[in-house]
Amino acid sequence: MLGQLINRVSCHALDSSRTATDESICADLLDVRRIVPNSLRAIKHGWNEYKQQTVLPASAATVFLNFNVALAPGAIMTALLMHRGTSPSIVGAFSGLCSIMGLVATFISSSLVKRVGILKAGAAGLIFQASLLSIALTVYWAGSISQTTPLLIFLASIALSRLGHMSYDVVGTQIVQTGVPASKANLIGGMEVSIASLAELVMLAMAIIANDVSHFGFLAILSVSSVAGAAWMFCRWLTNPTDEQRELFMVDPLYQVQAM
Repeated sequence: MLGQLINRVSCHALDSSRTATDESICADLLDVRRIVPNSLRAIKHGWNEYKQQTVLPASAATVFLNFNVALAPGAIMTALLMHRGTSPSIVGAFSGLCSIMGLVATFISSSLVKRVGILKAGAAGLIFQASLLSIALTVYWAGSISQTTPLLIFLASIALSRLGHMSYDVVGTQIVQTGVPASKANLIGGMEVSIASLAELVMLAMAIIANDVSHFGFLAILSVSSVAGAAWMFCRWLTNPTDEQRELFMVDPLYQVQAM
């Protein structure tokens, strides 16, 4: 709708060719009276296409990762650290390290794909993240992050887990692009982003409800569970491939070895 509005303001600078059908579609999109039914129809169509994709578990794993809002750099983690009197320099160093891990992950994921293939690289990223977040959760529940050494282990585990998170973000996108036809890429990609945003919104709503710092452990358990669930779901998908899945990734070393 905004695209159509921009096009009108710019004297139809975006037009290539116009037909009566194009005009009717634009009119429907901009008709305020039909926004709700059009939106519901678009959501239903997008959901039907999304759940029928061959690489659904890989896409769903990306959605599951968005449930992790507690053991990740962000407002909730910053609030926890400031509440416990953590030095601002440590908080800043933690955020900076997480950003660096994201940059490093782009190079690691590329190297990993070349060595073990795209599918094993995705599994490695998810398992790595789930393992390190489990360590962070264990340190937190030990109740010792008020001390310097356990705190640094807690923060380092979360920061290093971003390597797995960002690696899977890169690899998962490649997997979905491989399995989704070009004609449906925008629709399915948009639906994935919408569901992922909804997942994050749900977790933030729970954080608002459980707003006492003593409830952080509960949010941390949910976060680790979601990442572990994503890893389990993805690995199970790899170990039980369909014929269509094998055909899509026939050049991947994982299925080449199984075929031999």
